[in-house]
Amino acid sequence: MMPFLLKNANWRFDTVPQKGLNGRTGYQPRGRGLGGSSAINAMVYIRGNKWDYDNWAAMGCSGWSYDDVLPYFRKSEGNERGGDAYHGGDGPLSVSDQKWLNPGSLAFVEAARNLQLPILDDFNGEKQEGMGIYQVTQKDGERWSAARAYVEPARGRPNLTIRTKSLVEKLIVEDGRVTGVQIRRGFGRETIHARGAVVLSAGAFGSPHILQLSGIGPAAHLQDKGVDVMLDKPQVGENLKDHIDFVSGYQTESKELIGDSLTGTVRMAKAIIQHRIKRTGIMTTPYAEAGGFWSSGPDVPAPDIQYHFVPAMLEDHGREAVKGHGFSCHACVLRPHSKGHVRLNSDDPTAPPSIDPNFLDDDRDIATLRKGVRHMKRILETPPLTDYVPTDRHPIDINSDAELDALIRQRADTVYHPVGTCRMGGDDAAVVDPRLKFRELEGLYIADASIMPEIISGNTNAPSIMIGERAAEFIKADLAG
Repeated sequence: MMPFLLKNANWRFDTVPQKGLNGRTGYQPRGRGLGGSSAINAMVYIRGNKWDYDNWAAMGCSGWSYDDVLPYFRKSEGNERGGDAYHGGDGPLSVSDQKWLNPGSLAFVEAARNLQLPILDDFNGEKQEGMGIYQVTQKDGERWSAARAYVEPARGRPNLTIRTKSLVEKLIVEDGRVTGVQIRRGFGRETIHARGAVVLSAGAFGSPHILQLSGIGPAAHLQDKGVDVMLDKPQVGENLKDHIDFVSGYQTESKELIGDSLTGTVRMAKAIIQHRIKRTGIMTTPYAEAGGFWSSGPDVPAPDIQYHFVPAMLEDHGREAVKGHGFSCHACVLRPHSKGHVRLNSDDPTAPPSIDPNFLDDDRDIATLRKGVRHMKRILETPPLTDYVPTDRHPIDINSDAELDALIRQRADTVYHPVGTCRMGGDDAAVVDPRLKFRELEGLYIADASIMPEIISGNTNAPSIMIGERAAEFIKADLAG
């Protein structure tokens, strides 16, 4: 079972109906527990493109160019291949090659090679564009979440207390300074006071939600939800961006691919034993075993499409069981133009936030996705993938814009990378400054994907950890000074 299907480990948020997706309600899984979404994600280790961070700096985020952030990626990374100019070999976040690969994933890479696409063995080095096998945040065949990397080693420290089964209801603000947080545990409430500072790290949905519950956000919206306005901050919850994603699925008669059948059940039972004994085999799969990056045109500054190949059939984020064997491939738009927001559904802290990614609101996004899907189909219908004699589960005339756009709007959704709702910037309207300090309030820092001024070209887990490393350095320097 995919980890994000586990109910107790997942907030299982929904979006508001998406007009760009035929009014469908989207699904937004988020990690619920230590490590956040790194405890349930696909473990793909991707940093984004050099251009992303240079663009952040150009947008006014001084100190966030690629040359500025690379040392922090290297600091966090413990790559089993060792350290070099681009990689760290002894950091707390374990990064490894996959311990087991499905033959279908290797066939995907060979199909790309047969189309004369570049083949890479490192998407986080000198180049990003090309296809290959992803590295993952694993150690000895086990998931290596942010909690295993950073929290577990510190459990014995006298200055660390871990509170689980606790819900942050709001920040405590006194005389323009954040002095603590109010939490709910069971039926009781407790206020935790901060001597130095409070670090908000609840993600692109949770961080703006907590701020708004605290009376910090767009004043008119807060008043409408019955929340006393403490600080009118219009940008809190705005600037939401996410990677819109389309999945193609193919069914085959081959039992080599992961699937729901008697053969598949027997194989998975054996795999559980193999994993417990050797920490290898099918149970180590991130599912998104292969993939890569592609530029949809000569005028883009960096690849604008990412692929995730899965040697199994997926429907509705894996929530719909599909009988038989086959493969799927995701195509996502890496730098979408559409923007949405996160707001309150009510003043009840236990109520989920109102999430509106506003997918495909900008026509440029569906135009880019259209190109990405067509290119993906070329790969999926090239030998040796065609040796599986695959049957498209959602066939259309791929050359028809109308048919392809209709299928995209019928099937597209998130690939789980929301960012930007507490935007960093050098301007007064930004939520945090380039040292991640909240503007207009003392004693508050934000350290998660919500601070990204623009979405990065790839999976967001590694950049979020880099942001945490930078925040730790900023806070230590500020408190020492």
